[in-house]
Amino acid sequence: MSTMHVLVVDDEPDIRDLVQEILEDEGYAVVTAANGEAARHALRDGRPDLILLDIWMPDLDGITLLREWSEEDDGLPCPVIMMSGHGTVETAVEATRLGAYDFLEKPLSMAKLLLTVARALEADKLQRENVGLKRRAPLVHEPVGRSATMQRLREQVRRIAQHDTWVLITGDAGSGRETFARYLHSQSPRRDRPFIDLGVSTLAGENTARELFGTEDGEHIHYGTLEKAAGGTLLLDEVADMELEAQTKLLGALDTGSFSRVGGADPVHIDVRIIAVTQRNLEDEVRAGRFREDLFYHLNVVPLHIPPLREHAEDVPDLLNYYLDYFATHEKLPYRRFSVGAQNFLRNYPWPGNVRELKNLVQRVQILGAGDEISQKEVEAALGAPPPVQIQALDGLVSFDQPLRQAREQFEKAYLDYQLEKHTGNVSKMAKEAGMERTHLYRKLRSLGIEIKERR
Repeated sequence: MSTMHVLVVDDEPDIRDLVQEILEDEGYAVVTAANGEAARHALRDGRPDLILLDIWMPDLDGITLLREWSEEDDGLPCPVIMMSGHGTVETAVEATRLGAYDFLEKPLSMAKLLLTVARALEADKLQRENVGLKRRAPLVHEPVGRSATMQRLREQVRRIAQHDTWVLITGDAGSGRETFARYLHSQSPRRDRPFIDLGVSTLAGENTARELFGTEDGEHIHYGTLEKAAGGTLLLDEVADMELEAQTKLLGALDTGSFSRVGGADPVHIDVRIIAVTQRNLEDEVRAGRFREDLFYHLNVVPLHIPPLREHAEDVPDLLNYYLDYFATHEKLPYRRFSVGAQNFLRNYPWPGNVRELKNLVQRVQILGAGDEISQKEVEAALGAPPPVQIQALDGLVSFDQPLRQAREQFEKAYLDYQLEKHTGNVSKMAKEAGMERTHLYRKLRSLGIEIKERR
């Protein structure tokens, strides 16, 4: 399940065979292509994890292929390592400009080849993780807490992770459901493959098939979520928000084990683990006719319930210390410590917003407070007032000393950030209050670079 797939493109049969043999001995799955057109077909068959691309080929040179792939909407489909026996400095510079990871000279050193392949795959993995960190920070690889509840949950997740079953994670918003989903993935045999989270509320109408299955238009390929998660885990975030049409399309693909891209004809095989997350009772949704019963039974193979923080309040001190360390280390906020009185007060606080509320509290007192110690009085004052909306992309108030268009964009971003925070990422409620049609709202959020999933 965790095998990395490599596409080797070279017009010399001896080199193709040798590289394929070496890589397969190292545990990689290898597909070869003898020319540029064959490489195009290979990408239509499925998205590789890495491409080894020869520059000089009779029908289509590697730089032209690289440029073609780099100009796709999503950029290069994966890391690309160029190979050539007659490379020039100009060629290497152009390949790098187009996004190639590295440039190997022929005759190939097999030791250097293997090292470069391993480094490229590791760099790609780290890049994906960094994107996740910037969007949803902080990510906890192992859920924090020493209570019997948390120890039991961690052990349960480790057992579930060894079986390639679908998992349904329920619990209140902010309770740590995505943290447990990521922890499950990290403990599974799929740990070295992608973890992709999909906010299913974005799947509507024509957008459904494009986002799930991707598109194919001549030589232009857009890989959908199911291909991006190939070999790994797909998290369906707030699955109860998925429209019935999207449920039907997803279930059809998962039942048959394959799908066709929009505009494509050839089937694409699916190898992905599904983890679904919801704060709603799916059985009630089924009875109300808003959720397919067959999809519910697929998802409910292994249910996992994450309790609210008030039910394991003994973990509050550990969580406070974790977030104090996190924000001091990653956001350079001043390190402060909670007094004993503040910790006792917080252990008895009901935490309606769960772990997310605790995290926001820690960040707030580190930003707004002064002194080494956080007192109970300061905590009570911070919790008594409505939490300030965190608008990360807006530096201060809207300035009047700028063109109207820019000021309007700043205001719109601040307004939509506030609405997302207020409705905890529920786009339907947000659209109703903002008086906007939901499809138009999605376009506006994308145009302003506002992420939705992080608010859930």
